[in-house]
Amino acid sequence: MSKVISAHAVSVDGYITGRNPGPDRGIGDGTSLFDWYGDGDTASRLFDGFRLSEPSAQIFDTLAGRVGAVVAGRNTYEDSGRFGGGSPHPTAPVFVLSHRPAPEMSEQQTLVTGGIEDAVAVASETAGDKDVSLMGGGVLAAALKVGLVDEVVLHQVPVLLGAGRRFFQELPDHVQLRLLEVVPAPGVTHLHYAVVR
Repeated sequence: MSKVISAHAVSVDGYITGRNPGPDRGIGDGTSLFDWYGDGDTASRLFDGFRLSEPSAQIFDTLAGRVGAVVAGRNTYEDSGRFGGGSPHPTAPVFVLSHRPAPEMSEQQTLVTGGIEDAVAVASETAGDKDVSLMGGGVLAAALKVGLVDEVVLHQVPVLLGAGRRFFQELPDHVQLRLLEVVPAPGVTHLHYAVVR
């Protein structure tokens, strides 16, 4: 059965960007959130060029292989260079959630303006039996608020950034998580949680 998941690199103090993120600035100044992508000697099978450690490559490939569609927030979309006109996952279409008009999008990208429920519904239909991946703190918070998230994966990097965009934004209630797996790897610890409903 298809699930709604979120997997992000995050600092120990909960940031998914450094200071001053934005278009043409990526995830901001002085961040090391993705250094672990080059901390190994195993190439990710789905994304050529990433030199991951073996534990990270297994986690990365397993998660990426599950994704059938992506729902990204507008900030994540813009900060990521609009994913180069494609997708952060090779074969998964991207649904960009925004209330603002978007620049021209590629055939692999669709603007959704109706809210998180609409974005997840259309992404789920497109994903079929694969999972929907949420990208961005605002998208994750919105989906958690309405009970749409099944799993959260944190690629926790051992750094305190002190500022940037927080991954976990304000929620109306506590969200209980159940730890499924912990995988330590060079430069990162992979924490896999199920959302308790």
